[in-house]
Amino acid sequence: MQIEHWDVQQDGELSEPALRKKLERRGYTVSLYNYPPGTVFPDHHHGVDKIDAVLSGRFRMNMAGHSVVLQAGDCLAVPKGMVHSAEVVGSEVVVSLDAVKALS
Repeated sequence: MQIEHWDVQQDGELSEPALRKKLERRGYTVSLYNYPPGTVFPDHHHGVDKIDAVLSGRFRMNMAGHSVVLQAGDCLAVPKGMVHSAEVVGSEVVVSLDAVKALS
């Protein structure tokens, strides 16, 4: 699992519109979600490639035997069919962009 970190030099100031635009340019359809503390997503998979991107808060992602904590500006690709789980870490709401690869 490789986290892509927001690069202020290249991408400018982190904001919801800027991160959304970056993901949409890659061919993803983007939705905004707010996950309160205590939110847990047990093992599951998706029928499409997706990216989980965090605007604020801390979001632990578990995939392929590895665990990472995403923070503001971090993105993680989740390939189609890959079993993964996620949970909010700490007491802050996670504001996340859920990017799903647009079907052609």
